[in-house]
Amino acid sequence: MNKCRISVMRKVEHTDLMEKYENPISHACNMEVGQVFIAQGWQKPEGLCQSAWDSMSAFVLALSHGAEDLYEGWMKNPRSAMISCNDGFRPVSFLIEAIDEDA
Repeated sequence: MNKCRISVMRKVEHTDLMEKYENPISHACNMEVGQVFIAQGWQKPEGLCQSAWDSMSAFVLALSHGAEDLYEGWMKNPRSAMISCNDGFRPVSFLIEAIDEDA
């Protein structure tokens, strides 16, 4: 089983949707563009948002066990996936890459 690198690539805020539908909250996300996490197989890396992990864990598990070419050519790197968390108001995009390092 390989480790996977999880990189925070982009954060977006849909303020129009937030104003229209969201109850105000003081702080929703600790992820920062450029942050990198290393997943040891199925274990959620410390500091990674639980909701984001819930969105990506199946992809991390598959890539860590050698899966390639998810969705038949979706990614230029067949050992990777681009996944966003499930927050519809402020989604965060993560690049998941299998790395040649045993977990």
